[in-house]
Formats: sequence, structure tokens, C-alpha cells
Amino acid sequence: MTAKTAASVAPVAVPELCRLPARALAQRIRARELSSREVVTAFLDHIAALNPRFNAIVSMRPPEQVLAEADAADAAVARGEPVGALHGLPQAIKDLAPTRGLRSTSGSPLFAEHVPQADAIVAARMRAAGAIFIGKTNVPEFGLGSHTFNPVFGATGNAWDPSRSAGGSSGGAAVALALRMLPVADGSDMGGSLRNPAAYNNVLGLRPSQGRVPHWPRVDAFMSQLATEGPMARSADDLALLLSVQSGYDARVPLSLDGAVPDWHDRLDADLSGARIAWLGDLGGHLACEPGILALCEAALARLGEAGIRTEAIAPAFDWERIWRAFVVMRQLSLGASLGGAYADPVQRAGMKPELQWELEGFQRLSGADVARAAVDRTAWYDLALQLLETHRFVALPSAQVFPFAIEERWPARIGAREMDSYHRWMEVVTPGTLSGCPVISLPAGWNAQGLPMGVQIIGRPRDELSLLQLAHCHERITGLLQAEPPALAPAG
Repeated sequence: MTAKTAASVAPVAVPELCRLPARALAQRIRARELSSREVVTAFLDHIAALNPRFNAIVSMRPPEQVLAEADAADAAVARGEPVGALHGLPQAIKDLAPTRGLRSTSGSPLFAEHVPQADAIVAARMRAAGAIFIGKTNVPEFGLGSHTFNPVFGATGNAWDPSRSAGGSSGGAAVALALRMLPVADGSDMGGSLRNPAAYNNVLGLRPSQGRVPHWPRVDAFMSQLATEGPMARSADDLALLLSVQSGYDARVPLSLDGAVPDWHDRLDADLSGARIAWLGDLGGHLACEPGILALCEAALARLGEAGIRTEAIAPAFDWERIWRAFVVMRQLSLGASLGGAYADPVQRAGMKPELQWELEGFQRLSGADVARAAVDRTAWYDLALQLLETHRFVALPSAQVFPFAIEERWPARIGAREMDSYHRWMEVVTPGTLSGCPVISLPAGWNAQGLPMGVQIIGRPRDELSLLQLAHCHERITGLLQAEPPALAPAG
């Protein structure tokens, strides 16, 4: 898992089309001011120049096939046909989501040559909206652990320093987005997989409300309620655009929410003065955090004071270990339902990474009492979250407990003086957002002295993605953090 540092290579010039927002590109294609072929060609050229250094996009399709689809997209516009919100835009789908006719490996040797016959719901909706699939984005094996490496494709380097972790499991998506190799990106999130890589690469990642974006295929359609798919983008406006494409009820996911959310493009400018944010920080010392993370997040939140938004440090009396225990049990229950059968086969088990075997061994030890206790603990946290969200518009925590770490590490075994007791304990900070079922967004918080990014995650009220998008839009306008580009990109002009 090695990669060159950003300083060791010359910056790559970015085609101007690759810097444009997704919405602007789609509008110009529909207006015939740009062709899809021009746009797709620009992105393919940029990927060819940059991706070998970062390994964010994998399973690339042959360019001639992709360009033929771009020509078909242009022909549809020329004929005056109605087209979708992503018409003619290149897109690489996260490698955990099955894509029809395109290798989908989940980063596992067990699926290294797997070519699905059907799209995941999120992929089907993006395809129906006119996106042109050019490949997949890299993930950790089976999406486990917030560090994108696997034995099929190797590791993905951080957009700001490829010798560091990209986060995960949507690490390839976040890096491709940050480096302008994609206009928008899809991701998924069980334990911070839309939030941690967004923070590590200075982009936006939105974990939608439970049921907002139906997650299929899955083995358990009723009890498995930790994972969800969602959008990543470089602006709140593009995030809103992609969420409008991804969301909406599907009968195959019986607990999905009715109705797709509209494209909130015209509602992002909002007066948030008087809104209050409850800052939970490190949960009263429960979480180990690397020096500098809390200060960066607090400074980013303080900037929102320019819009009349007040942040208040809150220390609720709650046993935060209950959240972690509940998360571990529910995660093992979900993984056991989907992969327990494969684990029973010694040959397949040997092809699983140790972290997955640890999860499945934990699943085998679970009792009904364990699951019942986890459900009670999750409910207790949800009740507290509702109380916090009654008195405050938002709840905030850091998006990660460590800055991007060396790409050679499997996972941080220690934070300061505190040893981590599992491969994912170092990312515990994301579990309150996951178990709340509420929408959560990661906003950029800035960089440490080594130039490594961090983010702050904001939990919104149940099913209130609009307020989070409005807050992100406000944060974007005030801080300007999203305008910064990684060192591997040559400055514009």
C-alpha cells in the first residue's frame, strides 16, 4: 500500500470543463453549448493523467464504448428528446454497488470477476438520469474500515497527499471528486463511509435520512437499517442535484420513504440567523482525538457566526459506550446476514480479510439478548438526539478522530495514549450519526500544519436534508474552503 507524495510529482493541468459544477455541465449539454463527447473526453483525459498516481477509479470501460454513449447522448439532445438531470455526464459508481454489465468486485478476491446482470437502485437511477458510466470507484474490501485498500486493486491515495489514507469506504469516490476526475460521486455509509472520506479529501458527503435513498440489493430488507447510499459533491447545489436523482420509494426496500425529494436548487439561500448548533466535541473525553482536530472543527463552526448561527458546547449525561456497543452488534448482525454463509465455507473464508472474519465470528456469538439490548440502547440515544434537536437546529461532532494516516497502515491502532480495541474503534465518532437515522453531512473544517484535511459532521433533524443543504451552502459561501484544490492540480489560469 505505497504511493508517491504529492510533492514528488509535477502538478497536472486541469481541463476547465472538469472544474465546472455538475449542474452547469448538464445545463450546457442540454442547451447544446457543449457536447457530451467534449465533456466526457475532457474527464477521460484528466483521469488518464492523474488516476495512475491516486488509484481512485477502477474497472475503467474502453474509451470507445464510453464515447459512443456520449455521442448517443448528444443525438438525443439534438432530437429534442426529454433528458435527465445528469444527461451526458461521466460517472464512476462506487464498487460496492452492482452495475449491470460492469465488473463489480466489492474489493474482494471472491468477486474479482463478478459482472452483475442488474443495477443497484442508486446506479439504475443515475443511469436513467443520463449519467454515462466510465468505471467504478475504489473501496476497502467489502467496504469494511475507513481506509480504501483491497487485494484486487490496491490502495487509493489521499487527494491532498497520496502517501496518506483516502478514508473510506467511499474513498475512491471522494478522491476522484476532489481531483476533478468526476463532477459528482455516489457513495454509501454504514459507519461513516460518506463522511470520513469527505473530511479526508475536502469535499461534501451527505448521509441521507434512513430510507431516503433505498439501498438494494440486500439480503435483509427489514432489520438491516445501518447502511444507506447517498451523494458526494464539491458544492451544496450539486449535492442537492444528485440527492434528487437518488431518492424516492422503491417497493423492494419496504422501509424506504415515499416520494423523491425535489431539486432544492432555488431553496439553498436561506436565513439561518438564530439557528443553534449543539457541539458535542469528543463526547466529554469519551473519544480519543488527535491534537488539532477539535480546534479546527470549532473554528469552522465559529465562522458560521457571520450568518447569525450560534454554536454551543453541550455535554449530555449519557453513557456513550452504549452507542458503540449497539453499533457493533447491529453491524455484525447485518454482515452476518449477508456474508455468514460464505464464512461457513472454508475456501471462501480464507479469501476474506481478517477484519471481516472478526466481524463474522462476532456474529456467530450474538444472542437474542445482545440484539435486544442494542435496540434498546439505540432507542435511548435516538430519544436524546431528539431532545437535542428540539433545542438546537443541528448537532455537531468531528468527522474523524485522526487526520489522514500513512497509507501503509491497515488502521490506526492507537490515538495518543489510548489503544484501539478493534479495527474500527478509531472511527467511533461517526456512530451517533449512523444510529440516529437522521441526515448527517460532513463539511470541510480546514487543514492541519501538515496540509491534511479534516471535516465536521452535522446531524440534522429527522428527514430534514434541506436544512443541512442550506447550512452547507451557507458554510461554503462564508468559508470558501471548497474552492481550495489539492496540490496535484495546477492552479487555474
